[in-house]
Amino acid sequence: MNPHLIGLRCSLCGMLYSPGEVTYTCPKDNGNLDAVYDYTHLSQHLDSATITHNPDRSIWRYAPLLPIVPHALPHTPLASLGWSPLYRAPVIERELGIRAVWMKDDSRLPSSSFKDRASAMVIARAMEMGTKTICVASTGNAAAALAALCAGTGLQAVIFVPESTPEAKLAGILIHGARVYTVRGSYNDAVALAEAACREFGWYNRSTGINPYTREGKKTAGFEIAEQLASQGRGNEGARGQGDGETGFRAPDVVIVPVGDGNIISGVHKGFRELHALGWIERVPRFVGVTAALSPSFYRAWQLGGEQFETIPSQTIASGIGTDRPCDGVMALRAIRSTGGIVIEATDEEMLDAMRELAMKAGVFVEPACAAAYVGLVKGRRMGVIGSDDEVVLQLTGSGFKDVRSALRAAGKPISVESLADIRP
Repeated sequence: MNPHLIGLRCSLCGMLYSPGEVTYTCPKDNGNLDAVYDYTHLSQHLDSATITHNPDRSIWRYAPLLPIVPHALPHTPLASLGWSPLYRAPVIERELGIRAVWMKDDSRLPSSSFKDRASAMVIARAMEMGTKTICVASTGNAAAALAALCAGTGLQAVIFVPESTPEAKLAGILIHGARVYTVRGSYNDAVALAEAACREFGWYNRSTGINPYTREGKKTAGFEIAEQLASQGRGNEGARGQGDGETGFRAPDVVIVPVGDGNIISGVHKGFRELHALGWIERVPRFVGVTAALSPSFYRAWQLGGEQFETIPSQTIASGIGTDRPCDGVMALRAIRSTGGIVIEATDEEMLDAMRELAMKAGVFVEPACAAAYVGLVKGRRMGVIGSDDEVVLQLTGSGFKDVRSALRAAGKPISVESLADIRP
């Protein structure tokens, strides 16, 4: 356990629990817990160069800022995941009239999704606790991440997914030897059943919005974005950002993140929030959350201005952000509101179009939920919440190979030919 970890604070009542006192959510009100560190001591005694000069290009390079770092990692993808590429998108920049557009492509992580970050941290915690079985409820990506990263560690992954989970995601889970249960119901039904099974059998629950260590893994994307941007230098076509170039970290103006449960955006936001607390960046970027129009619970809470969420059946094709009720919605709303951001809705058709646009204009192949970030970029520019002089990062969360059926809908059909006469130049 990191000695600088003070404890876990409830997002609702504010109660602070000591490390190890509570495993999941707040016993008083079931609020999500957030890890709190001694940032004052860290800022005085931790030099950013300790991190930026570390040759390790995995999430474990940020060990001083993580709650847990295993003493000995098996020689599996668990040991080396992280440092996904950050691409520039000049064609999109020109078309939308935005100074700089970057894409943080977590589809290049071991299981082809952002969820590897969370699963790695939960596995590290399980190793520390001596737990042998880890369980998760998921729409697919978190399950595939847990299955892939448990492989070769001696840990057993138990998975609960809705029956509607795409076959490609199921294949990525089953192939790694996980025990998989398909639930006749929604994602939220799977969450409830997984929670009940963990209580009954003593399994460690990795599910989003229940396990506080998921956010601790996801915040590493914020660390990486800021560090990778700083490495581009301020001479990069007039690039400017919030931060001291001497720290080795630089924040963009805007970060756009797809939102389902809300745990990804709250995690990436926390990464920047901690860098700011350490004095390594001048301020936290604005956060734009993009939800599926056919999964409206989070967006309605945003519109109403509070932190109450209705349970509304999700019907979107974007399974990665389809939820009846967000499990980490409160922290997600605060991440957006505290930075002066906004929530934007994406229709299923807009996400399919965005899959094709990103592939053709930026060379990245992503699933519908991930393509929502591009919808947010286009709409945000049209609405004026993204300016021409902004530097924007899109957090890409999952590969298009996760949902080939949607990809074929977006791409169209090939042309059938028999001879040269059938081919048009």
